[in-house]
Amino acid sequence: MYPPELTAPMKAQLVQAGFESLENVSAVESALNTNDTVLLVINSVCGCAAGSMRPGVLASLKHTKTPAKKVTVFAGVDGEAVAQARKYTLPYPPSSPSIAIFKNGTLVHFLERHHIEGRTAEMIADNLAMAYDEFC
Repeated sequence: MYPPELTAPMKAQLVQAGFESLENVSAVESALNTNDTVLLVINSVCGCAAGSMRPGVLASLKHTKTPAKKVTVFAGVDGEAVAQARKYTLPYPPSSPSIAIFKNGTLVHFLERHHIEGRTAEMIADNLAMAYDEFC
């Protein structure tokens, strides 16, 4: 587990942009079992999360279509919530950071860490915008 003073600014970056921080199993269940379109960000302390994932996600929210709900869990911080969220991203293996889009409770788009590493924030934003057009 990472110390809260280390991760608080990383978590706040998404929360300040309107993401709900899910910190327990019941919050994950409630957020993902819905008829809405949901953007789930599995946040991380790694460099690719800071350099491209979070900026890319935030840039994607400027698109004309966006998910109805935005939620996040933090790997290495919200242990039980992350484990529960990862059940919803199966059959993909655990990946931090990662980004998922759910429609009516079903996973419809997923970016694993290897889709994030080495990509620019703009590339991630463009990928998500295309998914928003299709699923939102």
